[in-house]
Amino acid sequence: MKRKIVYILWCILLPFALTGCSHESAVSEPHSEAELSGLTLATSNGTYYQIKYSKREDVKLYVANIETDAIQAVRQGKADVYVSDEVMLTSEDQKRLGMKMAFRGEECFDVAFALKKGNTELMEQLNAFLATAPLHDITEHWINGAPYVEEPPYTIDPNSKPLHCVTGTNIPPISYLCDGGEWKGIDPDILRRFAHSQGREFVMSFQDLGAAIIGLETGQADIVSANLIITEERSKSVDFSTSYYKCHPGYFVVDKSSGGRLGIVERLKMNLIVEHRWRLLTDGLAVTLIITICSILFGSILGAGVCACRRSKRTWVRKSADIYSDFINGIPTLVLLLIMFYVVFASSGLHATIVAIITFSLCFASSSGAIFDNAISSVPIGQTEAGLSLGFTPYKTFTGIVFPQAVCKGINLYIGECIALLKNTSIVGYIAIQDITRASDLIRSRTFDALIPLVIVTILYFVLAWLLRRLLLLIIKKEAR
Repeated sequence: MKRKIVYILWCILLPFALTGCSHESAVSEPHSEAELSGLTLATSNGTYYQIKYSKREDVKLYVANIETDAIQAVRQGKADVYVSDEVMLTSEDQKRLGMKMAFRGEECFDVAFALKKGNTELMEQLNAFLATAPLHDITEHWINGAPYVEEPPYTIDPNSKPLHCVTGTNIPPISYLCDGGEWKGIDPDILRRFAHSQGREFVMSFQDLGAAIIGLETGQADIVSANLIITEERSKSVDFSTSYYKCHPGYFVVDKSSGGRLGIVERLKMNLIVEHRWRLLTDGLAVTLIITICSILFGSILGAGVCACRRSKRTWVRKSADIYSDFINGIPTLVLLLIMFYVVFASSGLHATIVAIITFSLCFASSSGAIFDNAISSVPIGQTEAGLSLGFTPYKTFTGIVFPQAVCKGINLYIGECIALLKNTSIVGYIAIQDITRASDLIRSRTFDALIPLVIVTILYFVLAWLLRRLLLLIIKKEAR
């Protein structure tokens, strides 16, 4: 048994160990945009730099979903240059990652906050605040370590709605999540002061930029921040506040003169111990368990109803169950989750976790209902007839004769669907739920270490799936007796 466990863990860790290896680039270091010709540039999806360099035929693009993956692409030799805002990699992070800024771009961009089109009242309030706020002192503090400017006294109006802000960046000094769940950096500092100046509570969450903009349009977010550069194309979809900061592009490459990489102990400490980052994983684990268990419970109850409809003598009831199953099975779970959160329950005020439970319950009801129906149908009809002929009631016949046999035939399929549901919960980060996978993303975006967080999450899912299977076998077999 021990050898089997060791073998499984080795199979899990080996691919990550291989992807963690870095490769030095053989190309010469560029010193201007003209010298980028023939090189591969790594940037994140939806940025100004993706749009700009996609128009250059002499440059190849490596587009990642998040900044962390773009940085890793350069460190692993998949790209030659990482391009982003100059403040995205501090001097400390550059040294730790073995990278350096090859050159600073000549362009100068206005950075602003994004608001929903037509939200003139909030826009006027925010612009009025930005006109008087100590923006230079705030940015100097977070970038260059200047003395911190204390926030003026404020009072929260208990009757006012919180100011919901979404950031697409978890990298200092722009915005980053610290121990205790507090957001720090330039953007949170400014937006927190603005919220308090309006007597409103400040709430910030982390989402991919695309999902954040959808949340803005559906009214689930008030302001989006991610060191957003004002562009004409973006201005067609959102309204921008007045600029609160100006920045230049930064072009980063591997520093061949840097020292060796951190050892495994230092990396574990950086990913888990520093700022108590292990709490992100434990909190995410709790959320994953809540969504999984509740979805299995409610989905099984709904699935029993679907099964009953599929076995009904009324044609329209059976057809309704078939239409429901075909509809659920024909839509990817992620798409259904986004529809439920951003459309169906957009104005309901329901917490994202509840929306996720409803969505996964509906999906699980479809699959579990089919499993229940097939399992019951696999029991020969003669078993039911024999029970009734012996004087048992239909209920006694089902619970005492049919159900135990159906459980034996359908238990493996049912448990497989439960484990599939557990793994599918990894998509809830798209609606700003901090599950295990999202916790891993948050840690990776802070440490720029792809190996350790992903290995930990992989092991956690493996252990959860194993425990879930054992627990369900124990419960179902006990109930079937």
